[in-house]
Amino acid sequence: MAHSKLKTSAGFTLIELMIVVAIIGILAAIAIPNFMAYQAKARQTEAKTNLGAISTSAIAYFAANNTYAAPTFVALGYAVSGTNRYYLWWQVDSIAGASSGCTNNAVAPTGDAAPAAGATGFTSSARGNVDTDDTCDDLIINDLRIIANPSNDLTN
Repeated sequence: MAHSKLKTSAGFTLIELMIVVAIIGILAAIAIPNFMAYQAKARQTEAKTNLGAISTSAIAYFAANNTYAAPTFVALGYAVSGTNRYYLWWQVDSIAGASSGCTNNAVAPTGDAAPAAGATGFTSSARGNVDTDDTCDDLIINDLRIIANPSNDLTN
């Protein structure tokens, strides 16, 4: 009795492979911009967290000294852990960040976002670049713990 085997083909055709590559390309085209937007939001949230910690340090400094006018971050009792992506400002003192692309990154914000501290209040600032353009992202916090974003790099 003869036993016959059917010949089966193994592998993919070129058309099937091209369709899979096209689908992966479409998914990547959708996913990469969304990933970049989430990454930029995370960087901005990191700056807001740092400003909140500065505010907590300033309130503790005020409780001990009856003024917010600490001359430096060291005197304020604040230090950044890890890699900071924003420049942080307290009066004339700053903590450098690793942010790039922002043309005036290391220059303290001016106007309403200018860092200042006195006997009864303070404003601390953060400046960085959360994406690949030249626009700076400026964030400020005051003694009432109100965070403002006068120059939002995420909307530009």
